[in-house]
Amino acid sequence: MISLDRFDIFKAVVDAGSLSAAAKALGFSRAVVSFNLKRLEADLGVALLTRNTRSLTLTDAGERFYERCVETLESARRAIDEARGDDAPLLGRLRITTTAEYAAHAVIGWVNDFHAAHPGLRIHLSTSSAPAQLISERFDLAIRLGRLQDAEYRATELSRYDIMAVAAPALLERAGRARPNDPAWVLDLPRIGYPRLPDQILHGPDGVDIPFPSNPAQVMLSADNASTLLAFARAGHGVALMPRWLAAPSLAEGTLVALLRRHRFPDQGVYAVYPNTRHVPHVVRRFIDHVRQVGERSDPRRGV
Repeated sequence: MISLDRFDIFKAVVDAGSLSAAAKALGFSRAVVSFNLKRLEADLGVALLTRNTRSLTLTDAGERFYERCVETLESARRAIDEARGDDAPLLGRLRITTTAEYAAHAVIGWVNDFHAAHPGLRIHLSTSSAPAQLISERFDLAIRLGRLQDAEYRATELSRYDIMAVAAPALLERAGRARPNDPAWVLDLPRIGYPRLPDQILHGPDGVDIPFPSNPAQVMLSADNASTLLAFARAGHGVALMPRWLAAPSLAEGTLVALLRRHRFPDQGVYAVYPNTRHVPHVVRRFIDHVRQVGERSDPRRGV
């Protein structure tokens, strides 16, 4: 009988595109991955991959086996989930990815509580400012904010949160005759660019909508993660558009000032994103249900 673990290793190699990347995603050494791949080919009596110094290529047999391999692993996981039932303690592993800032704000708390309820589950939480490739990097679930762009994944909305325009008091003082609630005046100030929040529409109290572009001529500094955006804003480099939950501590300290208080931006979403397989793993569904229950006890507009 061929071990399903070797099926999983073979799938990881194909998804990751190399032995080294698969080993990193699996948490194994490259030698272990190579050994198991060779044993699988020996047990099957066919070559699954053509190897050279730069790449791996599926053979015809490898392509056919990969399709069956995916089906077999999904069927096995479904059978295990059905046998354990909804009330059984969770075992195995759960790999989650999100941004460092949102991990600190919410996801670490979710993981702490979920692991306390399921101590036999091994959970890995990875943080990065760049969206991870869920399949090749072997993540079960991503928590993503804002506008979704990965159509090949499934997504479940978990909650909503506000975004707001903020600036340091020093910036307003330098600008003179501060009019922090006047859109025309605010839009003329220096800006900090943040690609994660593209062009927005500012809704006015009189029902008039005002474009709030993400990359106007006033953008002299930009950031690719929320911590850098916050630091630039606190240093007085420009107006920043950011989640209320990120700005809240600085607003309380007085190091940032809320702008455009009579206006509002559209709410943003918090999403659970996961691979588009026919069978959603039981552990993923249980974690999403856990987060939703937490959200029901919290203020959804604060993003938790």
